[in-house]
Amino acid sequence: MKTQNTYLDIHIIQSVPPSCVNRDDTGSPKSAVYGGVRRSRVSSQAWKRAARDNFGKFLDTDELGERTLIAVDRIAVKIRELRPDLDEATATDLATKALTASGVKVKEPKVKKGEKAETGPVTGYLLFLSRRQITNLANLGIESHESGKAIAKKAAQEAVRTDRSIDIALFGRMIADAPELNSDATCQVAHALSVHPALTEFDYFTASDDNKAEDTAAAGMIGTVEFTSSTLYRYATINVPKLVEELGSVDAACRAVEAFLACFALSMPTGKQNTFGNRTRPELVMVSVREDQPVNFVGAFEKAIRSDSGYGEKATIKLAEHAAEEDGGYGTEPVAVRYFVSGAAATEAAKTALDRYGTSGDFQDILSFAVDSVKSRLGGQE
Repeated sequence: MKTQNTYLDIHIIQSVPPSCVNRDDTGSPKSAVYGGVRRSRVSSQAWKRAARDNFGKFLDTDELGERTLIAVDRIAVKIRELRPDLDEATATDLATKALTASGVKVKEPKVKKGEKAETGPVTGYLLFLSRRQITNLANLGIESHESGKAIAKKAAQEAVRTDRSIDIALFGRMIADAPELNSDATCQVAHALSVHPALTEFDYFTASDDNKAEDTAAAGMIGTVEFTSSTLYRYATINVPKLVEELGSVDAACRAVEAFLACFALSMPTGKQNTFGNRTRPELVMVSVREDQPVNFVGAFEKAIRSDSGYGEKATIKLAEHAAEEDGGYGTEPVAVRYFVSGAAATEAAKTALDRYGTSGDFQDILSFAVDSVKSRLGGQE
């Protein structure tokens, strides 16, 4: 049976007040030139990390992975959980052998002269392993200890290749030492861009010493923090059949889709969050099911919006009109579209434009729509 193409496209309009959620190496809010003007930008990596950090609210721990340099220690901990009779040194040795048998190189951590290493051997880069893969490698180490036989490369690679976690299936994994263990991402996330020109401003601050002498007027500390404010267009897409293939189950793919959509929509990168208290929720979440190809509608904002009365409504209308016009021009159409609009963007004009392209619902309707779309289109693939 031929698998039909199914892409879930997620379009979000979200206003963020003065903030610096994602900064560059100089401390400035990230930006990009698009349509000939400077825009505020939040990198895809920042928002993917924020979404991953929230996955635990929706998914069991054993469905998730860990990105770490200390994979050997994590495998050793699991070995000792399974075999408490083994001492720490033996568990570390077995963990090292299990991981290196798969093709992943490890090395002793760098320590200053005279100091003791705080961890066992480390990988040369962050290694993304699912909790189940960690358990698989731990079991191989234990079996080797009991049989006295070396761990076969084929078995070790199988332990790392199978039982992918939901976050590995979504975001992919690259293992430089063993490319055959790479996992292609089934989810793409665009850099969020402001729909309007954005300026970077400076917050000058001072801090007082609580114990300074009463006749001292000088501040204990002075400095500046750069910030910007923006209404962002955010976009992500999921290749659903590939996600099902990576996870081996439609049910698992449904959990992945629901968790990602909820966490992507409601998360916020944490840069300078304590300073600005900038956490907001989207004014618009629109999800479309497509068969032709994923479509990023950032072109709606190639001509930057200029306004002195807000951007949410204007951005929502431009997005809806652009989506309908582009699909009409190319002779394509999504299978189905569901949207949730709120706040300043929930005007009659915005709803009218959106209703020409999709169907309204609340946020829970959007989540159910995404999950039901996966089930109805790929339920027979298991």
